Amino acid sequence: MNTSAQPATGTQTCDATGGPAQLAAATGLDIRIPGGPVLLSNATLTVTAGRITALTGPSGSGKTTLLRALTGHLPDGASVTGGTLTVLGHDPTSLTSEELRLLRRTHLAYVGQDPGSALNPRMKVRDLVAETAPGRLDREAVLELLREVRLPVDSGLPDRRPTALSGGQQRRVALARAMARTPKILLLDEPTAGLDAALRDEIADLLRHLAVGHDLAVVMACHDPELVATCADDTVSLKAPSVPRPRRPRDTRKEDELRPTPQPAPAEGIVARAVGVAFRSRAGLQQALAEVDFIAEPGSRTAIVGPSGSGKTTLLRVLAGLHQADTGTLTLDGAPLAPHARKRPRSHQRRIQLMPQNPLDALNPSRTVGAQLDRPLRLHTDFTATERSVRIADLLSQVDLPADFQARYPAELSGGQRQRVSVARALATGPDVLLCDEITSALDPETATSVMDVLTRLNAEQHMTIVLVSHELHLVAAYTDTVHLLDDGRLTAYGPTHDLLPSP
Repeated sequence: MNTSAQPATGTQTCDATGGPAQLAAATGLDIRIPGGPVLLSNATLTVTAGRITALTGPSGSGKTTLLRALTGHLPDGASVTGGTLTVLGHDPTSLTSEELRLLRRTHLAYVGQDPGSALNPRMKVRDLVAETAPGRLDREAVLELLREVRLPVDSGLPDRRPTALSGGQQRRVALARAMARTPKILLLDEPTAGLDAALRDEIADLLRHLAVGHDLAVVMACHDPELVATCADDTVSLKAPSVPRPRRPRDTRKEDELRPTPQPAPAEGIVARAVGVAFRSRAGLQQALAEVDFIAEPGSRTAIVGPSGSGKTTLLRVLAGLHQADTGTLTLDGAPLAPHARKRPRSHQRRIQLMPQNPLDALNPSRTVGAQLDRPLRLHTDFTATERSVRIADLLSQVDLPADFQARYPAELSGGQRQRVSVARALATGPDVLLCDEITSALDPETATSVMDVLTRLNAEQHMTIVLVSHELHLVAAYTDTVHLLDDGRLTAYGPTHDLLPSP
């Protein structure tokens, strides 16, 4: 364990020796699925009151698995096969279901990679925060929690629903819900994934405030070196279990014969004109997009960039047909594109694919990787079972995963591995337009680069249009040719990336 960053200050819970209280510890912890993959290998850490511990390491090293182990919630079929684990004096993996519920309800709080998915879209923010508290919270107590996580309470936000919030606001609401439990240990999985640099710094400062002000132990899985350097007291570096390097499947036919043949596209590409979207709340209308124009020419690599809350994901969901705009029109190759995906013909559904930020939004936890890659092939191609099997192995190879991963379930994969499977699934039918929403935000730099390399190769080989929403400007500058700049729901600039963004 390496100690870094500034030490915590303020009053701390102390042990018998007068030092900060140790709340949890792991020594030489191994977790695996019997007969299956190793999920965590030889992990050691100490969790202390008032301090922030960062879990770092490449995708697949077990960061999320270790966080889940601290809550006693291992992936299905997984078990501890070596080492020791204690949380507040207990081994969470040996507690009964009732004891675990009590531990989680009163002493632990967990916020996942995509906190927005855990927020009931039908509930208002004030009710979402109040429902997690052990006792009844009055209106002022809820507002105070929202203020503490630095959300504006005088703008009608407490009466909004999650769909009317930006990604950064959803993360703060999730933090407020966690703090409503008055936990001793706060567990965070990639707390700044998908946030711009300014919001990342605000979250870092907020976590310092929460740790010190509440004598709270914070453990966060993190790929962001800037966040680790800014706010972590202790750093635990995990190593990924070795995985055999994948080889492309051998077949006597040319690789192109196993893919749907890309059709030549007219010059128009996918276009949106004068798109307007407003979210309604008790405080009135909140304009998410205002008369926004968008164009991605065939074979281009186009980025949508802007601060959190500027409308990037909303625009991407409009293009995907997942959110119907209040105003504006959509076209694909000059032909009208239905505003809702369910009303689009199957050819349009195949040609436009969305990759969400959280791969669990696209993957069925109850089905194997192979089954999930097979489904779009059965729906959109006339491949035989043998051809589909070869195609599935090839798709996994393209995203640097071994062919035997098709027998695994999403819970048996790391966040980075799940994202690669999500890429493979989106590519299965050979789409013409791939919409990517912060797909590298929870990946380590090497994995993020490899994913972008895969997309760039497919863009060149198959003339596939890539639309990338991202806060990682170095990747945008390196991998896109045009960029749309959004701010406060408006398009402020559009043009060549090298003219609008600095070189990487």
